[in-house]
Order: sequence, then C-alpha cells, then structure tokens
Amino acid sequence: VQLQASGGGSVQAGGSLRLSCVASGRTIESYGLGWWRQAPGQEREFVAASRRSLGSTYQTYYADSVKGRFTFSRDNAKNTVYLQMYSLKPEDTAVYYCGARSGTLISSRVGDWVLYDFWGQGTQVTVSS
Repeated sequence: VQLQASGGGSVQAGGSLRLSCVASGRTIESYGLGWWRQAPGQEREFVAASRRSLGSTYQTYYADSVKGRFTFSRDNAKNTVYLQMYSLKPEDTAVYYCGARSGTLISSRVGDWVLYDFWGQGTQVTVSS
C-alpha cells in the first residue's frame, strides 16, 4: 500500500484544516488506519486511528489532546482517510503522518505506530498564536 498525505498548511490558532490520506495499491477496507504527528525534537505522537471490529463496523480512537476537536473519517470507496481538525492550537504544530496496518489490531495497541506497516510522507501543519 502506498499512502499520500495532503492538506497541511499554516493557520492561526482557532482555525481548521482537513488532512487527507489517499491509499493506492490495495483497498483499505480491512486495514487499520490512523494519524500520528511529530514535532521537532519530539517523538511520534498518536492522534487518531480506526480499526475494523465486528463485521463491517469500525471503531475510532483519539488521543486525549485532540478529543472534541479532531474528527477521523474513512471513505473506503475512495480509499481515503481524513482528519478534520478544528480549534487548532499552536501545540498542534507538527508533521502529520498517516499509517496503515494490514493485520489484526487490538484496541489497546491501536495507537502504537510501530505496529503499522505503511506510511505516507507527512504533511506539515503549522498553527500560529
């Protein structure tokens, strides 16, 4: 699977952005998918992710720092996942990466980036105060 992230940019605090991650090479229907971010000098941080649970349903998970402000969504027909970000803060400034995992993913490990097999190139989000 190849992942292509886009949608980053520079906004003022309180603004919004929508990131997109388009997958190619395989359909993403059964994949765990998520977003992580990494600020300079810091470790990669979990933001949001989705995994397939029972049947064709999906569960979505968020980091506490973005709950209520960010919304993860996936459009399997377009092989695309999105991260809608509202009420952005300067501390949201980072490079945002999308990741995909083809194997089983348990809920307690959904945020572990080391479990994800495929990564996009990252898109920069800069929030100014």
